[in-house]
Amino acid sequence: MKNIRILLIEDNRLLREGIVMTLKGQKDFKVVAASDGNHHSLQQVRDARPDLILMDLGLRNQNGLRTVGTLTKELPTIKIIGMGLIPAQSDVVECMEAGASGFILKDATVKDFLAAIRSVARGEKVLPPVLAGSLFSHIVENAISKGRGEPFKAVKMTKREREIIALIADGLSNKEIAQRLNIATYTVKSHVHNILEKLALHSRLQIAKHTHNEAIS
Repeated sequence: MKNIRILLIEDNRLLREGIVMTLKGQKDFKVVAASDGNHHSLQQVRDARPDLILMDLGLRNQNGLRTVGTLTKELPTIKIIGMGLIPAQSDVVECMEAGASGFILKDATVKDFLAAIRSVARGEKVLPPVLAGSLFSHIVENAISKGRGEPFKAVKMTKREREIIALIADGLSNKEIAQRLNIATYTVKSHVHNILEKLALHSRLQIAKHTHNEAIS
């Protein structure tokens, strides 16, 4: 079986060395390069020709999401897994939209970490177990398949609808939203239906992106 050629981009030296040691302990992995991400990331990837890149999205000296987008456009055959400690869910969505094949939490178990790498190498999309099967995983799946939505027009929303939009963007299910707002689950479903109609949307991904766009505008 061909070894999985891995390039690591992580600016924390202790963590970088620890990850490299862990990867080198696996017979099916080959670490072709490990970088702090300070310069020439694209050229380094071209020279090392990895099958897969593990990339810290919290790099101090460059925009991780922008780098993911650049790498996937320039070298589309290379798979990328984003890494983060406590990422905002919108960051994970944008990471996947930019072209990454997965996301790993830095506090994942070694078993989950290695399994995620192997899954992505096989062509699968991977999210942290805590997010798998959740509403948020549905949002990410839509992000992968549909890409970025068109800009939203100004739409009048009730206070309750805006509360629900924010909670959807945080990854809460209808039941969890109902518990948070102390209302019935069917009431939440009705609000979600109204929100989708008002925004002329078909998925909760676009609700989440709507919230994100408002926050940065």
